[in-house]
Formats: sequence, structure tokens, C-alpha cells
Amino acid sequence: MSSVTEPTRVPPYTLAVASSAPLLVMASFTLPMVTLPQISRSLGAGPTGPVWILGSIALGLASLLLVAGGLADDYGRRRVLVTGTGVLAASSVAAALSTNVAEFVLARLVQGGASAAMLAASLGIVGHAYPAGSERVRATGRYGAMIGLGTLAGPLVSGLGYSVMSWRATYWLMGLSALLLTLASARVLRESGGTVPRRFDLPGVVLLSLGIAALVAGVTEGRVGWSRPVVLVAFALAAALIAAFVAVERRRPEPLLDLRLFGRAEFLVATAGALVVGVAIVGLIGYLPTVLEAAHGLTPLDAGLLLSVWAGLSFVSSLLARHVRLGTAARLALGFGLSAAGFTGLLATGASLSLPLVVAGLAVSGVGSGLINSSITHLAIESVPAHRVSMGSGANNTARSFGSSLGSAGMAASVGGFGLAQGTAVAVGACVALTGVAALAALRVRS
Repeated sequence: MSSVTEPTRVPPYTLAVASSAPLLVMASFTLPMVTLPQISRSLGAGPTGPVWILGSIALGLASLLLVAGGLADDYGRRRVLVTGTGVLAASSVAAALSTNVAEFVLARLVQGGASAAMLAASLGIVGHAYPAGSERVRATGRYGAMIGLGTLAGPLVSGLGYSVMSWRATYWLMGLSALLLTLASARVLRESGGTVPRRFDLPGVVLLSLGIAALVAGVTEGRVGWSRPVVLVAFALAAALIAAFVAVERRRPEPLLDLRLFGRAEFLVATAGALVVGVAIVGLIGYLPTVLEAAHGLTPLDAGLLLSVWAGLSFVSSLLARHVRLGTAARLALGFGLSAAGFTGLLATGASLSLPLVVAGLAVSGVGSGLINSSITHLAIESVPAHRVSMGSGANNTARSFGSSLGSAGMAASVGGFGLAQGTAVAVGACVALTGVAALAALRVRS
């Protein structure tokens, strides 16, 4: 059985350095959102190229998050974080130097794997450093706020970089930023994790990673046709691998993912809530720039500035969430409710652009998103044993990453099937309904 190093007095820079990881990850994740047409033209993308340019990082993320969480808990969270940021730096440079779609997609896949290590390890570091009470609420609120700030920075930096230089400049900047975080993490963070690592769950790692990879690949390819053989084979393979993973994990004394955690209401809400966030919030916000540019001729910088309303308020409300005198689950429900209300202002975006209505909708949903980020971050580490906080982070972010792929695919399928105006309305309406249901579900949990 693993033992855990005891937390001591937390240095003031621990939270700042650890919280820089989700900032960089989300900035990296959102970089292509507003420059997708320009990247596609530059690299000579074919019909499926834009799908993989946008979705490949989610494949790397979702496939390795739980694995990275287990490694961080067992072999050292700082070690995994430093490794992840170093790989992100190198893969960002590779993306900047890409000459075709295959090279760029491969670099983004590696960025996703590196981001998985960074997210799982960094939240584990925060959970270990702040084991309980009001300080943990404050710390997880600040950590969650960095998700909003990263979502703000990515499109803005990408749009500005394209306007001033080229889309490649933003990847050089990302590489430099990741290198700086690598050095800072190695220098100032304390190591934490199991002092006696558990037996490495190789069957679990292989089955889960390949199963999630097949599932995300099927969803990604499904955006250009759900009945294609490659999509059906990917889904069948995913079902077989994930079923085998569940069967194997039930018999292991030290599983990669303790399936009994799904019997805890808090863990179930944190994981299901993250899935809804990915589908209905990240998926919608990630596809919105494409709608704005295609339907209304906005530039990448214009689209980035509009998204900054949502992301900026998400950042601020996450920072201030601890002042909302509600339990974590009730605060989560409020966040989903505000997201649902705000998204109603985006229903007509594909047909007409009413800036006051769109800005108001983005503002209200941004406040809701900040409350969601702080609450889910807190639940993700509160609902698991203290020595498995990185695993809790990995499960939560796996659900979010897979959900984002599913949401983007749903948006693309809706627009492709119904046209830009009606398809956008149908997809946004589905997001309103899903976040509304999530709000009602979260109210049933006591925390």
C-alpha cells in the first residue's frame, strides 16, 4: 500500500507555479480555435485535416490523463509535472515548424499527452499542499480560475499573433512559456506522492489508453460522417477495450482507477459534471469562432476578443467563488444554471449577429463557467482518498477532454446537417438543455 509524504507549511509560490500549468494547458488547447482556417490553408489540409488540427490535442489529453494521474501519485507529482512541461515545450516548437497536416497533428497529439501530465500532477500538488478546509477552497478556486484565464489567453494570443506575424508565432511563444515553467517547477516545487509506489498496472494502462484513444478517434472522425467504416471500427474497438479494462480492474488489488469511487455521489457528480462541461461548454465555445467567422466575416482577432468576454468573466468569478455562501454542489448547480441562461443569448448566432445579445450571453455563461471550474476542481480532489488526488484530477479531466471532442463533433454534425443558421440554433439549444439538466442533478448532491 502506498504511503504519502505529509504536507508541511506551504511556500507562497507553490500555488502560483502549480496553477500556471492549467493556464498553459488551456492556452495551448485553444490556440487553433480562431486561426483554424488559416492553419488549414497554410498546411494544405484536406477534408478531414481541420477536424484533426482542432481535435488531436484532445485525443492525447483524454488517452493519458488517468495514466498520468496514477504515475504522479505513485512516482512523484513534481517529477511528472516537470516532464510534462518539458515535453510541451518541445512539441510546441515542433508544431511551429510543421510543414504539413500530419506533422502538425502529431505535434498536437504529443502536446495533449504532455498536457495530461501537467493537469493531473499540478492539481495533485495543490490537493496535497492544501489538504482541507477554507484554504483548500481558496486554492482550488484560484487553480480553477487559471482554466478561464488560459481559455482567455489562447484565442487572444492566437488572433493577435496571426494579425502581427503568423499563426506559427504563437507556438514559438508557447514553447518558450512551457520551458520557463519547466525550470520554475523543477526549482521551487517540493516533491509529493507515494513513498512506496504501487505495482504498475500495465494491463490497465494499455487497455484504458487505447480504449479512450479509439473512442476519441471515432468521435473525431465522426464529424465528417458517422456511418463510415473507420468510425464504426473505432467505436467497436473502444467498447471492447473499455469493457476489458473494467473486467481487469475489478480483479486487481491496486487498480489504476478504483471503480468503487463511482459509488460516491461527489465523485460521480465531479466526473459527470466535467463531461457536461466538455460537451456543452468547451465544445460550444470551441466551435463558436468558426460560426462567427463563417457566418459574419469576423477576423480571428475579432472572434478572440468576443470570447475574451466569456473567458475573462470565467476567470474572475472562479477567483471570487469562495465568497458565494453555498455548498460546493449548490455552487456547481448555480454555475450550470447561469451557463444555460447565458447560452440562450447565442441561439441565433448562426443567422444574425446581435452584439449586445451575444456579449450578454457570453458574460452570463462566463460567470457560470467560473463557478463550475472552481466547484468541480474542489470536488475532483475532495471526493478521492488523500493519496490519490492526482488520480481524481485525471478522471475529472479525462471526462472533460472526451466531452470536448464529443461536443465539437456534435456542433459540426449539427451545422453540417442543418446548415449554419439552423444547425447552430439546434446545437446551442442542446447545450442549454444539457447544462440545465446538470444544474438540477447537482442540486441533489449534498456537499
